[in-house]
Amino acid sequence: MSVSQPHSGQVSRSGSETFLRILFGVFMALLAIALTFLPDPIWFAAVTCLMMMLAAREWHRMVRDPAQREAADRRPIHVQTAITGLAILLSAAALLYHQVIAAVVVLLLGAVAAFVLAQKRDDNPLWHAGGVLYVGLPALALVAMKALLPQGQLVLMGLFLIVWSTDTGALLFGRLIGGAKLAPTLSPGKTWAGTIGGSVTAALVFGLYIAILDFSVVPAMVFALGLSVIAHLGDLFESLVKRRFGYKDSGGLIPGHGGALDRVDSLLACSMVMALLVFGLHFNPLFGGRA
Repeated sequence: MSVSQPHSGQVSRSGSETFLRILFGVFMALLAIALTFLPDPIWFAAVTCLMMMLAAREWHRMVRDPAQREAADRRPIHVQTAITGLAILLSAAALLYHQVIAAVVVLLLGAVAAFVLAQKRDDNPLWHAGGVLYVGLPALALVAMKALLPQGQLVLMGLFLIVWSTDTGALLFGRLIGGAKLAPTLSPGKTWAGTIGGSVTAALVFGLYIAILDFSVVPAMVFALGLSVIAHLGDLFESLVKRRFGYKDSGGLIPGHGGALDRVDSLLACSMVMALLVFGLHFNPLFGGRA
């Protein structure tokens, strides 16, 4: 029995997609680093809100009731996105003025408004309302770490390194080793080798980062291992939602990466956990530095 070979066009498309993935990945990483270390948090907040608004648009489009998806009138989805975007913008603005309670209240009001609008159209109101919090709370977490922590830029850089190295390590080890699937029904491309490799990569990269800062390396590596598990779970949660509503990707906005939601799914979960640890438990994610 002969083994069929991939068509040359398929190979070319695959190579082109990999190149675009790397190119746009590097660009987005450099942009995030530049914004993180800018002294004024307003630019970081603005781009964070924009990215989350794009993710919110994809979420509201994805979780629509099938009957609503087929409707000719697309205005309700734009209204849902506008509600979420406005709630994120106003809450982030409140945070920049250190009004934490007001920021949370605004976001909750946005979720209520999204629920009421979706309920009137019988269009999965809990999913739409949940989407406001799903993308809005991580946006607040990121802005809060930038604006409210004395060394927020170092904390955010560490967070980004853990998330990026988890994703990159999982991709590389998954392709090089392959093997048993992690969750074949949710995400057929994810393997145990990639998952473990991503976590180990995150631990090594974050350990090196903390070593450069001359802080405690070993506990930092253990922390990175734990947070990388959260990154994997965040990725799997979005995969679960996509399978639930019949989508492969949340969108096609970013070449080689899918949609904005596909790009930030791990970050959404990790930023919330990091913010809860830092602000709720007064945890020091720099392991020796003053966070």
